[in-house]
Amino acid sequence: MEEYSIIGKRIPRVDGRMKVTGEARFAADYSFPGMLWCKLLRSPYPHAKILNIDTSRAERLPGVRAVLTGKDFHGWRWGWMPKTRDEAPLADDKVRYLAEAVAAVAAVDEDTAEEAAELIRVDYEELPGVFDPEEAMKEGAPQVYEHVKNNLSWEFHMDFGDVEKAFRESDLVREDRFETGRVVTGYLEPPAAVAMWDSSGITIWAAKQSPYFPYRQLAACFNLPLSKVRIIQPFIGAGFGGTKNDSVTGDFCACLFSKMTGRPVKFVYSMEEVLMTCRRRHNMIISNKMGMKKDGTITAMHSRVIADGGGHTAIGPLTMYLTGCMSTIPYKLPNFKHDAYRIFTNNPVGAAMRGHGVTHTRFAAEIQMEMMAEDLGIDPAAIRLKNAIEAPHETINKVTVSSCGLSEGLKTLAENPIWRDREKNKGIGGPIAHGIGLSGTAYLGGARQRGHQSCAAVVRLCEDGSVDYLTGATDCGQGSDTVLVQIVAEELGLGIEDVDIKRVDTAVTPCDAGSYGSRVTVLAGQAAQKAAQDVRDQLAAFAAEQWGVKPGDIFFRNRQVTVKGSPEKTMPFQKLAQAACYSGSGAVIVGKGYSQYGLEEYDFDKGVGNAGTSYSFTSQLSGVDVDLETGFVKCTDIVIAHDCGRPLNPINVEAQNQGAAVQGLGQTLYEGFRMSNGRTLNPNLVDYKMPLSLDAPRIEVIDIITDDPDGPYGAKEASEGAIVSTPPSVVSAIHDATGIWFKEQPITPEKIVMALREKKAKS
Repeated sequence: MEEYSIIGKRIPRVDGRMKVTGEARFAADYSFPGMLWCKLLRSPYPHAKILNIDTSRAERLPGVRAVLTGKDFHGWRWGWMPKTRDEAPLADDKVRYLAEAVAAVAAVDEDTAEEAAELIRVDYEELPGVFDPEEAMKEGAPQVYEHVKNNLSWEFHMDFGDVEKAFRESDLVREDRFETGRVVTGYLEPPAAVAMWDSSGITIWAAKQSPYFPYRQLAACFNLPLSKVRIIQPFIGAGFGGTKNDSVTGDFCACLFSKMTGRPVKFVYSMEEVLMTCRRRHNMIISNKMGMKKDGTITAMHSRVIADGGGHTAIGPLTMYLTGCMSTIPYKLPNFKHDAYRIFTNNPVGAAMRGHGVTHTRFAAEIQMEMMAEDLGIDPAAIRLKNAIEAPHETINKVTVSSCGLSEGLKTLAENPIWRDREKNKGIGGPIAHGIGLSGTAYLGGARQRGHQSCAAVVRLCEDGSVDYLTGATDCGQGSDTVLVQIVAEELGLGIEDVDIKRVDTAVTPCDAGSYGSRVTVLAGQAAQKAAQDVRDQLAAFAAEQWGVKPGDIFFRNRQVTVKGSPEKTMPFQKLAQAACYSGSGAVIVGKGYSQYGLEEYDFDKGVGNAGTSYSFTSQLSGVDVDLETGFVKCTDIVIAHDCGRPLNPINVEAQNQGAAVQGLGQTLYEGFRMSNGRTLNPNLVDYKMPLSLDAPRIEVIDIITDDPDGPYGAKEASEGAIVSTPPSVVSAIHDATGIWFKEQPITPEKIVMALREKKAKS
């Protein structure tokens, strides 16, 4: 292995000091002279026609400067692709989910804006709603969109091999129904922004993990060239996909209010608005059918997915694609069929969330595989090792895997004392039963979709030897800024303190597709590496000319520049930078780079080809204590053997795995929206029940090194795999403790108690 000076080191985050001292400014921290506040009026009905809106009382309230309704946006819609653009900034014909925004107010302060919004009168014609996706698919169900038959938002189908023939030739075939639950991203910073419209166009300081998405959407909404839209990104208080990866009503309204009034306009959503109205993970029903031989070899799988899409399409088509395209790894699957249906309902909109699409179908397949192993009397680790893919591997749908540490991870966990001694450690005594569960999963990194996908970087050498690094990639809490700075520093032989990263500003930073699908380290990292190499090559050419050697002989390390094999020919990096910049009439040294996939095109409609550059593999052990009297579950231990290629910053990798595991634990045991006819009954963090620090178990992360050939320095994704592996691992552990398979998340104490009673009654 090549020895690096910066890469692979446990380096603290470059933004850590700013965050802990309070220097970091988030979107809600921004305030400007003469600023107005924007507040929204939301519908009291989940499904209703808008007959009339009377804003006169609001307009007369002292301090109100402007009022907006849907007609002010002239029928404009946004969405993921042209044929799915069905969402208006303010509902203008009818509302399709409870608390959808129908009007907005701009006033001199927040309280006045809120009071004015309550003065707006809206006449509705309430319509029958549909809240269950299976009911919504039936003939005669209320239609969320009149032109959409059976409320079908999007469908996606894959069919490879001969599934039915494989089932007939299988020794065991099993069919089960799974459900994944309704969960939210769970960030603590709500959507917020300050917008200013002046002669230069729109400038908006907004909490966005992918600012170049709203950059394009605002330009389209207001018919402006992209050069007239500027998004300046503050620090981001987490994202995880969903709302922070898209525009919100407040963005459009704040911009239009600023145009109308000539003043900056601010909005900050309340946490109740977030939990009532913002994007959430799709609730999915997965009907899974799997075939096996007696020795545990998987012969075929057919999955049928029904997803609750809510009132608009959003990024739903990509979600449905990912539910299927990633099902053919991490286990060999020679025959596969997949039918996915995203259904409109009068619930809040389903969209992307960490582990996008993959968490659902991987949970179903992983648990069903272990259920069948139990039926056949095969050890849970053995069944996984029997079917695990090995690199290089091409799946039946032409997903190409260049590196894979799944088998090594599973073997590592099988030798762990937690797994090895699980039978002897079962007897805790009293009503507490201890269980250990295992999972092995995969996730894609460097995700790509339709449209612009390349990341770019600019590295500017300052004449004193320091470096400015410009990127359009967003650090929304995952620590990517630190990793990208490490890459630039490594290529130039500098320390991270010598490289200053500039936060995203669409007026000056290069375009970037966004922080989603675990693509920043892989793709923005590739761009940073190329840009830094560009600067290094320019400096090497200058140094080579001075020393009379070849540019390829110039070596950069530890802030020194040396000729390989001639240690007497050396100088400090700073001195070389000064000499190069001041040469002749003065030189300007700027490097640029952009990412390239280097992979064949993929067929989105058929699910063929690579949806990313590489694939991580996560093997996980989970230990639980189950109180057989109360049904309460305490997760005690998690051990994650994670193949992210090569960890570029081990602290970040550990933190990301720990965070993803706890997030996955939340959706498995605690989290879930309680719904009644489209209304969210627990829109607060007290009743929604995300796991707290005391709920977090001991988490150990073991790096499985595979050095992927397609990532910078061998890196792959390291932030989403553990949210995919946690639910099946924990469910397997609960089964080990209770003897009961649970197929519906979250697994609450009530469900456990009822299942134990049913089991006792049958015995």
